[in-house]
Amino acid sequence: MATPVVPHEPRPTPRTAKRLKDEQVQELILAYTGGSTVFQLGDRFGIDRRTVGAILKRNGVDTNRHSLTEEAAKEAVLLYEQGRSLASIAKQMNVSYSTLRTKLLKRGVKMRGVNGQERP
Repeated sequence: MATPVVPHEPRPTPRTAKRLKDEQVQELILAYTGGSTVFQLGDRFGIDRRTVGAILKRNGVDTNRHSLTEEAAKEAVLLYEQGRSLASIAKQMNVSYSTLRTKLLKRGVKMRGVNGQERP
């Protein structure tokens, strides 16, 4: 007995990558260096965040925002010990919450719980 033929969905047409004009690339670079994230810029220009990263790298822009200098790490420890939240310090220093938390833990800082008490 022959196997029945099951109709299938046609394959989606591959999307064509949106190409930014030179003026848009310069605007994107300026916005990124001014503090916008790749996610924000992707939404703004209608492109994927990975495309934003590729454009920045192609144009020689350093996209490594995930590090803290030794001096900034010392300042972060002081701010945290004075009662500031990780989120507010991370925003001020333009790093992610998890990056800041990891840096503080490596420096032996005891993390506070939600109620402000030191965690066991």
